[in-house]
Amino acid sequence: MTTQVILEFRARPGCIDKVRDWLRSVLPDTRGFAGCVTLHCVQNQDDPANILIVEQWETRGHYERYLAWRGERGDMEVFGSMMDGPPNIRFFDFFGI
Repeated sequence: MTTQVILEFRARPGCIDKVRDWLRSVLPDTRGFAGCVTLHCVQNQDDPANILIVEQWETRGHYERYLAWRGERGDMEVFGSMMDGPPNIRFFDFFGI
């Protein structure tokens, strides 16, 4: 069974375009990382600074290896500089319905 990952964050004021450009440049690597099944990035219509990255991974372990890789590269530091506070990362299983 796959793992659903929802990463939610707020872009810093004035950084939405910078966030979009940065994500556009790094998400191809994410989609190609071992274990990534799907990835969608969505923006709240009523609060454009609120952004979700909705992902499906083969396992939580695959995602955790991916996140460690991003950290080792320094990507999370760059990403964090564009966020207004820390991200909220949640893991879900299909409910079976």
